[in-house]
Amino acid sequence: MCGMPSAEMTPTSEHQPPSVREREPVRPTKEDEVAAAGSELIGGPVGRRVLFTASWWGPVRVIVLVALGMFALGMVQKFPCYNGGWFFGASSQYTHACYSDIPHLYQGRGFADGLVPYFDKLPGDMEYLEYPVLTGVFMEVASWLTPGNGSIQHQEKWYWMVNAGMLMACTAVIAVCIARTHRRRPWDGLLVALAPAFALTATINWDLFAVALTAAAMLMWSRGRSLAFGVLLGLATAAKLYPALLLGPLLILCWRAGKWREFGTAVGATVGAWLVVNLPVMVMHDSTGFHIREGWAKFYTFSQERGVDFGSIWLILSQRMDSPLTTDTVNTLATALMLLACLGVGALGLTAPRRPRFAQLAFLVVAAFILTNKVYSPQYVLWLIPLAALARPRWRDFLIWQACEVAYFLGIWMYLAYTTSGDAHKGLPTEGYQLAIAVHLLGTLYLCVVVVRDILMPERDVVRRAGDDDPSGGVLDGAEDVFVLGAAAHPPRHAAHMAEGTYVKWGTTADDASS
Repeated sequence: MCGMPSAEMTPTSEHQPPSVREREPVRPTKEDEVAAAGSELIGGPVGRRVLFTASWWGPVRVIVLVALGMFALGMVQKFPCYNGGWFFGASSQYTHACYSDIPHLYQGRGFADGLVPYFDKLPGDMEYLEYPVLTGVFMEVASWLTPGNGSIQHQEKWYWMVNAGMLMACTAVIAVCIARTHRRRPWDGLLVALAPAFALTATINWDLFAVALTAAAMLMWSRGRSLAFGVLLGLATAAKLYPALLLGPLLILCWRAGKWREFGTAVGATVGAWLVVNLPVMVMHDSTGFHIREGWAKFYTFSQERGVDFGSIWLILSQRMDSPLTTDTVNTLATALMLLACLGVGALGLTAPRRPRFAQLAFLVVAAFILTNKVYSPQYVLWLIPLAALARPRWRDFLIWQACEVAYFLGIWMYLAYTTSGDAHKGLPTEGYQLAIAVHLLGTLYLCVVVVRDILMPERDVVRRAGDDDPSGGVLDGAEDVFVLGAAAHPPRHAAHMAEGTYVKWGTTADDASS
């Protein structure tokens, strides 16, 4: 059954006129006990008489500097490998937890020899570069900036350094975008800037490039710029496949709010931008006609043919079963579970008592992909960190999840150290690694449960409790629902217990609320 849901009563953050509340940023040290306790290191929580005047040291600049500082610490953590671990000793890069794909693929994917990705065939088992096109461009540009003199080890060190510099720029973009997406909550960007798993995994692979484009797309959507959102999301999808998942939550929310024109613009721009990047590499022509280039398709065929790998629930099952599941069976089961999860997220979006925030559903669908996928590389946590900061900006829950991810980060390297140290067996045995996988899965599930609870009980959502609707929603922010299902179509029969104060009915004007 569909219908118009009734407005929900939500308290304002302060006994102040709405115009003042709209301008004043939310103070995390006032509403978050963990943030308040942590602020004691720099003088304690912000006082109620503080003046929010313009200053060069605004939230965005502070967050960017903190993010770059943490990124630099992550680079320092990789120094044992930079000084030899990547090149000498089978397990040294694992025992120091400083492994990175970047230096190994400089020669392994033909960049050292000047081979052109997707066009030139590579020696060895991997015939073509197995990354999406825009990531391949990123890797190629870094190889152009890498000095070609000296030993191959010297070049690989420089290649990692050049990539680290480019990924540091991506980090700054992410920090700016997350700090600006929620206008009244810029300090939530510190969740990203200070995330330990972000610093530890930032230079393992090239995922930060796609994460930066996705964060920029989210910022554009929050500003109501659906065309720019689509272009950036299309570019992000050309760098990594996961950003395309955001169109699913957007479909549900735009359906519920009746924003079909904006959704159509976003989808069209996404497809168009993806095609502009991929078509020149994807299609080849010879005497027999047009064909899909084998080098371009390598990313997709490799993803399909790749067996059960690190970090997934499927690996635990495979290691504990007498007859492990085949790759085709795992592909089918993983796809089915992902589709079920997407249906669940869609149903949640259409039946929730209030329309969920865009960041909430985006986090849930990407988390579902991570939980059901047949592989979980440690840098995949980067996909979730910005979305988690927007979906559940609460330090306690965020840090619980981050602790689980750090445990997994250490667990995978200790397991690889164990498997590569021969009879010495230095590191974490199989059972220990399975426990690390379980910790990662449970930590991600915990954060998903908290986000779902916020959706079902919007009075517990810290963003809405501060007086906002959907600051990352753009045209969805404050929009009336035109299509809902189930209980959401009827007026709620209970009122949440709120703090005493002024109550604002969503969808009314400031004058109406004060009358």
